[in-house]
Amino acid sequence: MTFLRRVLAEPRYGFEKDGRLVVPSHREIFREFLYTLNIFRTRKNWLALLGWSLSLSLAIPLAIFLTKYFSWPLFIAGFIYSMVFMGSHGTLWLHRYSTHRAYRFKYAWFRELTRNLVIKVIPEEIYVVSHHVHHRYSEKPGDPYNIHGGWLYCFLADATHQGINRNLDEKDYATACKLMEHTGVHLNSYAQYQKWGTLCHPGYTVMHYALNWGFWFGAFYLLGGMPFAIAIFGMAGVWAIGVRTYNYDGHGRGKDRRREGSDFNREDFSVNQAWPGIVASEWHNNHHLYPRSARCGFLPSQPDMVWGFIRTARALGLVDSCRDSKPEFYRDHYLPYLEAKKAKVAATESRTEPTLNLS
Repeated sequence: MTFLRRVLAEPRYGFEKDGRLVVPSHREIFREFLYTLNIFRTRKNWLALLGWSLSLSLAIPLAIFLTKYFSWPLFIAGFIYSMVFMGSHGTLWLHRYSTHRAYRFKYAWFRELTRNLVIKVIPEEIYVVSHHVHHRYSEKPGDPYNIHGGWLYCFLADATHQGINRNLDEKDYATACKLMEHTGVHLNSYAQYQKWGTLCHPGYTVMHYALNWGFWFGAFYLLGGMPFAIAIFGMAGVWAIGVRTYNYDGHGRGKDRRREGSDFNREDFSVNQAWPGIVASEWHNNHHLYPRSARCGFLPSQPDMVWGFIRTARALGLVDSCRDSKPEFYRDHYLPYLEAKKAKVAATESRTEPTLNLS
């Protein structure tokens, strides 16, 4: 069994049986979800509980905003912040840097600034380690958010399938830490891991989130008063819950929705979608085709704000290096597709051309 196959804690119903994906019932998934959040059963459940507590706690400012402070300008501001700023930051920080190291920071202070550019909701550990597994076993048994398990299987995956194995030996634990060491997250010693069951330490993690939320609430309060701060935090909660549906949608909801001329990766059902691409620079099929590219919007119709941020930071000397797979995409996929399409059209036209009767 490879490291990526054993690094995550398997749910009690398992990832596979006889080489086939185990598709649990909704009841089994809910039972596993509550089991992994139960801090009274074991303190090693603290990170899954923290992740959902952060998201659900944002329902409080959302309810206050909707019942006390609602206005269309505030709603629009909150919507743009959550969809564009938080969505793009997820792509920039969690996806392209923390998981795939598609670019490299020159200074630690700029890395920390980038890490905290928005209200933080998703702990790095929950995302990064499991996302490596997702790419290695995409849509196969072991994929923590396998679309063939169904919508709920994906929606609750951060708690049920994405936690790391609590029984790693010291060598495997050191390997898991290497997946995270560049992110700036304070990592546990092996003895601390055996106590807490995670790579990150609860004290440092909770302190980090408290400082991040405190800073941003204060900043938004100074910018627009209590209504503005409440609106932004409330709408951040909408994103925090909604983003859990993304991988299911981004892989065609279990069906092959790939389109000719747009989705060139044929290894899985990932698709390029206009909405997440425009608001969060997440062109998912392109990303699965070139996961380590800092640019994923390859075609003129695929804007990539995140790439613009990375390229600007590099021009300012704040980013050391970055990968851009656009030339390879055109060379290996798009230009051959255009040539094949052109040849097909020419062949069709030649077959339909009328012949002259000279008799």
